[in-house]
Amino acid sequence: MKNIFILFISTTTISLILLTYIIYKQNSFNNHPLSSKVLVKIKQKEFRIKKLIMQKYNQNISIPIIISSKMQNSLFGMAIYDKDNIRIVLNKDRFQESEQYMIDYVLPHEYAHVLMFIFNDFTKKNSGHSKRWQNICLQLEGKKCDRFVKDNDILMGKIGTIY
Repeated sequence: MKNIFILFISTTTISLILLTYIIYKQNSFNNHPLSSKVLVKIKQKEFRIKKLIMQKYNQNISIPIIISSKMQNSLFGMAIYDKDNIRIVLNKDRFQESEQYMIDYVLPHEYAHVLMFIFNDFTKKNSGHSKRWQNICLQLEGKKCDRFVKDNDILMGKIGTIY
């Protein structure tokens, strides 16, 4: 009986320590900006995409990228066009799940929307994910330029990095 009690106390203590650590990590992420390492990766990808846009579409664009923790959790990012003002907003919380996915999949996806805005192609067909949009996304080295992000893609990407 004493051994069971010791096992119970040990398991409970380890569980509380792990739970405290998880809460600390989550709170730390929520209350601080993205790391400089991640911001550098975003800037590098942005530079690469802008270079491709210039090469393939002869467009020299400067679009602000905003990292927001106020987006719906179901959204990874969005390109916003209002009154000749275009910007890209990325969901900060989604970077915690997979920063590489946000950079390699979501950023080209949103830049493809930006180009559609610049080309005045405001089609509602397939929620703005027309064949033309898909081709632009692929030209910008987007991966899986499907209509919307699939959570399974992130999971499979994480599994792929483990094995």
